[in-house]
Amino acid sequence: MYEVIMYDGGIYRSDELFELIEDVGGVVLLKNRSSQMLTVTMSIPSEDRAVVEALCKDIGGQVKEVPLAGTEIAVVGPTLGRHHMPHPICDIAEYLRRCGAVTVVMGLARGRGKNTAQINLEESSIIGEYDACVFMLGNFKSCVETKADMLLRKINVPTVLVCGPAPEGVEETCDAIVSGVGRKASRMREPADRAKLEEVADRIEEILADKKKSLEEDPPFVHPSEIKALLENYEPIDMCLRPAPIVMHLDGLRIKISYDEYSEEIGNMLVYGRRLADVCEITPSKINDSSMLIRIKSRAQVAYEDSLRAKQ
Repeated sequence: MYEVIMYDGGIYRSDELFELIEDVGGVVLLKNRSSQMLTVTMSIPSEDRAVVEALCKDIGGQVKEVPLAGTEIAVVGPTLGRHHMPHPICDIAEYLRRCGAVTVVMGLARGRGKNTAQINLEESSIIGEYDACVFMLGNFKSCVETKADMLLRKINVPTVLVCGPAPEGVEETCDAIVSGVGRKASRMREPADRAKLEEVADRIEEILADKKKSLEEDPPFVHPSEIKALLENYEPIDMCLRPAPIVMHLDGLRIKISYDEYSEEIGNMLVYGRRLADVCEITPSKINDSSMLIRIKSRAQVAYEDSLRAKQ
């Protein structure tokens, strides 16, 4: 069993940490450096956690729990205008990052107005690429109820609705509701505000736990971290200047290089003696053609396809 933890500290002796992660058979999921500070999200065997924690403390860092590591979450507002994109959206996105998730802030093209709000197929398809979605609405109960029914029904990933007043009759449109936030002009710094941020993260963790349980019933053929380790030394990814060129999902990865140029080469890479294209579905991202998605097939799906080929 693997556990995911985060190292938060300086770059001093960080090479020792990376060597230890490799020695115990772990994988670096995400690495961020800012000046002389470093954060490393890693997946390591449970039995070696004590050794890794001891080294982290010895080199002057801290070990933090990251329950949302290995996920990518969209934080969505009705529009990108300042009326719909207030401070809480950014605070929620930042707090989820501290819990280990990779977050993206989005706004809809036509989300404003209680009676005119819309979400089109392209927008819902883009949101559907993420592991989960936080949808934030405003301070008026009737507006929240109307928009929730109009916008959230078309989203096909686990969704948490964050809003001001507690809405009624929208429970079927989302997986969880966190009320008491709404639009506000100030940052969420007070103790009550931080409690709401923790509540949002807890609801996300709960609904993703349900998704993880469903995946465990028929697990992916390979773990996403194994494909990440395979791709890290691939030159186009190694030379990519975009932040986090490889982003892990619960059932796959997002690779931030051109699908048209590199999908065939990636599909021909070998994992456990099989072509990656045979055990994964590699598709272009709906956002643009400079990213691709790798969804790992389940073990049962791979076995079924093997049986079909054997009959032929």
